[in-house]
Amino acid sequence: MSDRLGDLLVKAGRVTPEQLREALAKQKEEGGRLGTNLVKMGLLTEPELVEFLSKHFKVSAINLGKVEIDEAIVKLIPADVARKYTIMPVSKAGAKVTIAMLDPTNVFAMDDIKFMTGYNVEPVIAAESAIRTAIERYYGSTHAMELKKVMEDLDEESGGDDLEVLEEEPEEFDLESLAEESDEAPVVRLCNIILTDAIKRGASDIHIEPYEKTYRCRYRIDGQLYEVMRPPLRLREAITSRIKIMAKLDIAEKRLPQDGRIKIKTKIENKDKELDYRVSVLPTIFGEKIVLRLLDKDNLMLDMTKLGFETESLTRFKEAVDKPYGMVLVTGPTGSGKTNTLYSALQSLNRVDVNIMTAEDPVEFNLVGINQVQMKEAIGLNFAAALRSFLRQDPNIILVGEIRDFETAEVAIKAALTGHLVLSTLHTNDAPSTINRLMNMGIEPFLVATSVHMVVAQRLVRRICTFCKEPVDVPPATLTGIGFSEREARSLKLFKGRGCEQCGDTGYKGRCGLYEVMGISDQMRELILSGASAIELREKAIEEGMISLRGSGLQKIRDGVASIEEVIRETVE
Repeated sequence: MSDRLGDLLVKAGRVTPEQLREALAKQKEEGGRLGTNLVKMGLLTEPELVEFLSKHFKVSAINLGKVEIDEAIVKLIPADVARKYTIMPVSKAGAKVTIAMLDPTNVFAMDDIKFMTGYNVEPVIAAESAIRTAIERYYGSTHAMELKKVMEDLDEESGGDDLEVLEEEPEEFDLESLAEESDEAPVVRLCNIILTDAIKRGASDIHIEPYEKTYRCRYRIDGQLYEVMRPPLRLREAITSRIKIMAKLDIAEKRLPQDGRIKIKTKIENKDKELDYRVSVLPTIFGEKIVLRLLDKDNLMLDMTKLGFETESLTRFKEAVDKPYGMVLVTGPTGSGKTNTLYSALQSLNRVDVNIMTAEDPVEFNLVGINQVQMKEAIGLNFAAALRSFLRQDPNIILVGEIRDFETAEVAIKAALTGHLVLSTLHTNDAPSTINRLMNMGIEPFLVATSVHMVVAQRLVRRICTFCKEPVDVPPATLTGIGFSEREARSLKLFKGRGCEQCGDTGYKGRCGLYEVMGISDQMRELILSGASAIELREKAIEEGMISLRGSGLQKIRDGVASIEEVIRETVE
C-alpha cells in the first residue's frame, strides 16, 4: 500500500511531493511502513492517518485502547500471525470475525485468517502503535510463544485432573517433592521468563500474588503496576519454591516472612547482563506473596545533572555535599529515588583521598571505592551500631541508609558535629517538616540547628513519551489553579503523550525527579532554636529562594517534560 498511500496523501493535499520523497527515502534507509515514517517525521499524526484511511477505503476506524477484547476472540489467531501481519482480532458475530488492521486491502492476511479460522473477515482500521500495544497486552511479551509452550508442557504433565480438593493446607510439607517440582524444566523456564521479561519492559518490581482462585504476576513500570500474566494456580508452590531456591531461602518455612537476593547472568538483546533481584516473601492467607525489586546497574543514574534538579537547586545541593562536615538529609516516600540521589552525591565525592563508609539496609548497588556495610538486625548490627563502629574507622563521609529512631539520629548528629559529612534519609512529606521530625524524635533544637546543613525533599513523576509527544490545549483557569500566573497561563505551551508502541500506549516513558532543596541559613537556625513550626520554616525558606516540590513540578511542565496530571498527583500547593 506504500506507494499508493503516498500518492493518495499527495492528491488529498495532506503532504507535499517533496515531503513524500523525504519519507520514502527515510523508509528505504530505516525500513518500516511509509505511514509510520510520516508520523515519525511529524508530517501526520496517527489519528489523522487512521481517519484518512478510514474515509478513503470506507472502512470503520477503531480505538483499540478503549476496547476490551474477550480471551476467546484472542485465541482465534495465534500470536505469531498477529505479529506477522500487525493485526488484532476484536470481536466475532455469527460467521464473521472483526480484525483491526493497518491495511484493509491486505488480501493475503485476510485469506490466511479466513483459512485458519473458517470465518469471514471484516476489517477495521486502527493505529499501528495501538495494534502493537494490544498484541503485547493480550498475547504477552516477545516471550509469548515460549510461555505458551511452557503452559502446554505443564498441561500435558498434569494428566488433566480436574478434581478440586477444598481443605486447609497442611502444616507439614514434603521437601523432596517441593524441590523436585521447582526443578522441573517448564517451571524453571517460566520463572526465567518472568525475571528477564521484567528487565526488557523496564520494570522496577515484580509482584507474584496468590489469591483464592487465581494467581497473577504484575510488573511496576514507571511507578505504576501492570498485570502481565496469570500462571495456573496449581503452579503456586512450584514457582514459590523455585524462587526461594534461587534466593537461597528456606523452602520449608511458610509461616514467616523471608528476605533474600538473586544474582543471575543472562543474555538480553545479544548482550551479557548481570541482574540483581532483592526478594521478599510474605505469607498471606492464600499462600506466599513474592515481591522482587530489580536492581539494574544500567538504570542507576549517577550523574547529578541528569536527575531533574533545577539549575539553582543543583548548585545549592552540590555546595552542601562539598562541605567537609555537617548533615545533608534526603526525604520522600518509598520509591521516590532517594537512594539514587545519595549514590550520585557519593559518586561525585568518591576520590582516592576520601574515606567513604555506608550503612545500608539493604545494600542496593555496589560502588567501587566505597566501603558498604549491610545491616543485620538479627545479630545486633543496626544503623546505630554501625555508625559507632564507623567513627573508629577514620571516615570522611558517612552515609546512613535511614534515620529511624532516636539512637541512630543521636549518633549521626554527633558524627556531623565532629568533623564528618553525614548523608541520610527520612520519611517526611516535605523539607521543612523534616526539622520538626528530628525534634519529635528527641533531638535537642540546638543540635538540629547546628548539625543540619540541608534538607532535600523529592518525588518521581513520569516523563511524557518523546516518541508520541504532542501539544494539548488546557484552559487558563486550570493552569492558574495549580500555581501558574494568569499571564503565563495565557501563553504557556503544554504537551501530553498520545500513546504509542514505545511507551506501551501510556503516553509516558521513564521518570524524572521533582526536588525541594532547603538550605539551613543563619536566619533559619534562629527560627529552629525558637521552636518555629514547619509552616514558618517553609515561608522563610521560600523567601530565601527555595523552589517547592510544586514549583519544581511547574518547571517540568514548562519544559514539556511532565504532564499536569503527574505533577498534581505527586505534589500539593
